[in-house]
Amino acid sequence: MRVLVLGGAGAVCKETTRDLAQYSSFDEIVVADYNLEAAEALVAEIGESRLRAMHFDAEDYGAMLKTFPGFDVVVNGLPFRYDLPVNQACVEVGVNGLDLSSDDPQFAMDAEAKAKDMIFIPGVGATPGITNMMVARAAQVLERLEAVDIYFAAFRCLAPAPGLLATTLWEFVPEEEERSEAYFEDGRWHPTPPMSGGVEVRFHDQIGVQRVYYVPHDECYSLPRSYPTLRRAAVRGCFPPHVMELMGALMRGGLLTSREVEINGVVLPAVELVRALLWQSPFSKENPIWAYGLVVEVSGERGGRRVRCTYRSHHPPQEEWGGESAYFKNVGIPLAIGAELIASGQVTARGVLPPEQALPVEPFFEALARRGITVEETIVEEGTLAEPA
Repeated sequence: MRVLVLGGAGAVCKETTRDLAQYSSFDEIVVADYNLEAAEALVAEIGESRLRAMHFDAEDYGAMLKTFPGFDVVVNGLPFRYDLPVNQACVEVGVNGLDLSSDDPQFAMDAEAKAKDMIFIPGVGATPGITNMMVARAAQVLERLEAVDIYFAAFRCLAPAPGLLATTLWEFVPEEEERSEAYFEDGRWHPTPPMSGGVEVRFHDQIGVQRVYYVPHDECYSLPRSYPTLRRAAVRGCFPPHVMELMGALMRGGLLTSREVEINGVVLPAVELVRALLWQSPFSKENPIWAYGLVVEVSGERGGRRVRCTYRSHHPPQEEWGGESAYFKNVGIPLAIGAELIASGQVTARGVLPPEQALPVEPFFEALARRGITVEETIVEEGTLAEPA
């Protein structure tokens, strides 16, 4: 069995590569990256004979069609703008795959993927990813799902990589089109501006209580389709306090916008200027605590009673997990687990499907626990003990 890891030496996906080398049964693990030197250095650092490095240009679609055949699974750890073309290439050549986020047009390829007897799973990271599987677990407990509220705390520096800086800025741009469909409730989509709908949530001890805000996220789109009884699906999140303070100030100052500005004869969107400045700022690389926190609350019915299922993630602290790896492992490990579940035949679904429809619940959480990511489950039932006389 052979696996191709796209962006396999990047900030997030290097943890996927490390996990595949340590835990997977693949015969060959190819680390494909535009930065061949970084890929070769990672392969040398890990020192696993099944690994080899390969240059890969994500802008070359034709190269994808030539490269993907011969692999059993394609793991896409590239920035989210490559989700659709990688998925398209996998379906075109009939090779299984998965990625970290999702783009709605990906699911339009479901029938074609089924016809080719293959699976592609968008969104197998932390959120989306682990969060979807928390809801899938709740679906085993509940007879009817009614509401899902997802909360995340992504404790990393502002700009560990260009793609992650772009992701952070995207979440605070008021005119972002996806803000018009920020969360789902009572059969329709609701718009929200950045840093709205704030609530305080208790995460694991490394993160504690944080204020989180509405963010347009993949789970809001897939979960109501997977569980048609859902009346509500919403995601709120935050970054470390110093990042939230800076982003709030930039947003209120009108700097996170596509409005064009001119500097020395050069015209560009204001947010692009901010992005360039932040990438070069030492402040953007500083962070006191590296961690990832997830809390998912699912409410519904079981046996005629109201039931609330709450899931809270835990992982080793940065002192044990290698500093910044304490954040990136939470994102990269689920991707590796998904690839191994596909290769081992434990994923029997076919098509282009979200994690909650494709991945087996128990094996997924068991694999997370073996790596040190555990999920605390709390189930609370409400009901009337006796009818009034």
